[in-house]
Amino acid sequence: SSKIRNLEVQSADHVAVLEDCVDFSLGKTISKIEEKLERGGLPDCLDDDTIPSVGNEIGAEAQIRFLKAKLRVMQEELDSVVCECKKKDDENQNLKSRLKDTEEENTRLQRTISMQHSQTEKYKMLSQEANKKSEGLQQEVIALEKVLQ
Repeated sequence: SSKIRNLEVQSADHVAVLEDCVDFSLGKTISKIEEKLERGGLPDCLDDDTIPSVGNEIGAEAQIRFLKAKLRVMQEELDSVVCECKKKDDENQNLKSRLKDTEEENTRLQRTISMQHSQTEKYKMLSQEANKKSEGLQQEVIALEKVLQ
């Protein structure tokens, strides 16, 4: 039983890898299991928790049907997880695209802010020059009014 669990742990490394699942076929897997059973009978691993404790009391064909059903359920779960992974990948790509668009918009807005800031500085300088000129002209008007009086 402990050897079986170690084997399950070692083979579990290959279960979640998407590349390994590309050529996965439920029919092929079932055929391989059936071939192994025909060649060597039932495996010695009936002690593990794959088949419930009643498994020892049912026949080989019933155990095979049980294992096939369990395999189908696991395949459906795998398909569901792969589908969910694809959806998450699509969502991730969408979010990356939105992030890129947002960053471009941010860059554009930063340039606009910079341009507006420089224009503001330019207009402040023009305003100060106009104020100085206005003060100078007001001084001249005052001087001319004194001359006229």
